[in-house]
Order: sequence, then C-alpha cells, then structure tokens
Amino acid sequence: MDSLSPTAFRQVAAQVEEAVRRVIVGQEEVVRHALIALFADGHLLLEGLPGLGKTMLVRTMAQALRLDFTRVQFTPDLMPADILGTDVLEMDEAGGRRFRFHRGPVFTNLLLADEINRATPKTQSALLEAMQERQVSVGGRTYPLPKPFLVLATQNPIELEGTYPLPEAQLDRFLFKVNVGYPDEDELVEILRRTTGAEEPQVEPVATGETVLAMQALARGVPVATPVARYAARLVAATHPQGESAPEEIRRYVRYGASPRGAQALIRGAKVVALLAGRFNAAVEDIRAVAKAALRHRLILTYEAEAEGITADRLIEALLAAVEVP
Repeated sequence: MDSLSPTAFRQVAAQVEEAVRRVIVGQEEVVRHALIALFADGHLLLEGLPGLGKTMLVRTMAQALRLDFTRVQFTPDLMPADILGTDVLEMDEAGGRRFRFHRGPVFTNLLLADEINRATPKTQSALLEAMQERQVSVGGRTYPLPKPFLVLATQNPIELEGTYPLPEAQLDRFLFKVNVGYPDEDELVEILRRTTGAEEPQVEPVATGETVLAMQALARGVPVATPVARYAARLVAATHPQGESAPEEIRRYVRYGASPRGAQALIRGAKVVALLAGRFNAAVEDIRAVAKAALRHRLILTYEAEAEGITADRLIEALLAAVEVP
C-alpha cells in the first residue's frame, strides 16, 4: 500500500482498535495511546503491576496487524548479545573459518521488552541504538532493522523487588509512557468470563505491516500550524524549573524538565489524534490530549516531590493550567 487517505486511516485504526478490544477488557486509554504510538512510529513504555494484561495487549496488536512479534523477558542475567545478536565462528565447506552474524530477537517488527527494568542498566542501554537509529552495530558492522520496528516495553513500578531504574537517556527514547491501572469489579468479571471459559477470544487480522507504514507516512504529513507548534514548545519550556515560564509547582518539585524529544512527542502524537478525529491538521486540543503520555516520563522529580507523593501527572495538569492556550 503506497498511500492512504485520511478517511481510510480512520477506518483502519477503528478496525484495529475493535480487534484489540475483543481480547483486552477495559483499559480504553491504554489501548488508544498504544495505537497512537504505533501510528506515530514511536516506542511505548507501559508501567503497571504484573498480571494487568500488558503483554497480552502487545501480542494482540501484533496479531491484528500481521506483524512479526518477539518477546524478550528481561532478567538480571540477560546480556546485550541476548537481545542484539552476536558474531558466531563457523567453519565453511572448504574447511575455513569465518564469522557469521547471528541475529537476535531485536530483528522483528514489534519487540516486547517484558519487565525491562528487571535487567541491569548495561543491558537496558543495549536497546538505545535500535530505538533511535532503527539499526544494530555489532563487530564493526551495521545491520538495519525491519520496518516497521517498535519497542513496546513493560515495566514494574520501581518500588517492587528486583527492579533497576531506566536510564534517563533511554526513557527519553520512548514516545509515550502509559500507566496501566487495575480493572474495576465489572471489568474483572468480564476478564474472568473471557479467560476461564471453554473458548478464548480470537484476534482476526485486519491490516498488515505495509498498511502500518502507510499510516505512519500519512501521520508524518499532517500539517501543524505555527501557533500550535509554539504551544508545544512553550509546554516543554515550562517544564524546566530554571525557566522564566515555569509554574511554581515545577520550580519546587522538578529537577530536570523535558528534552526537545518531549516536544517532538507532543507533535507526533497530536498528528495521529487529529487523524483519528477525522481532521487533517493538528490542533491545540490534540497536544493537550497526549501531554501526560508524552511528558510524564521526561520529568525528573525532586526528592521533596517523592516524599510528598507528588506525581508527574499532577505537575503536568498544573502545567496545562498555567501555559496560555493560543
């Protein structure tokens, strides 16, 4: 599929979302932001307690889109070569020896980095080049990754046993961070009905990798007016406690604000939100719709904030209230 119309984009996105919801109960915001990240060609970080369906969500998306899917369980003894691959010494037919690159699980369309913060920082950082450049460098050679390529990582809350904080540089590579909450009573009953009966819900493929690439290309082409782009820039500038435009809560509770990637995430996410709403231009309300997902993992809070239970989401709400809407 070489090109896609905005109408077709919205139709395909609705079909994919419907297919995912046949398996995933509730979690409307999580599913929607996961699809926005996918169509915006950005990596996604899902944080929540074990057993809330994070892995199932990623697997279901891969099935609905006919994408290659690989799951890597991150553990403290996982090594970078276990993810990227390594050069293996082989003997050829003539009796000579040569190195052949054995590809790791990163060579896929959707890589599920399950419980990514249970691996050591060295192994976590092995994904940096893959996430940013869509390539892997091993033994002086560079190997391109398949297209599309997205990392969907799950992470346990940092308070749990055996977790390592993700480096700030790696957090910044994720387009969105989405918090996965606990289901309510009705949702839990529906989960039990779907998962403990004789038949489990089946996912029908509704699109392909080529369709995803076409949707990503269309999203990149959505125009953004200068006032809208300036609003995104002002939001990010106001996250820096030393900046003149920073609200009082930011000055008090934030050590470091968002990088330019935060502004890029706002714009890229807003373009997809606009298309999902049937518009071919990004607006300020689209920026605000993705603000928490795009910025919550990019705010480094002070010890005072942690001690008082101040969350990044609360600070982003203060930010949205303080920054003037054009």
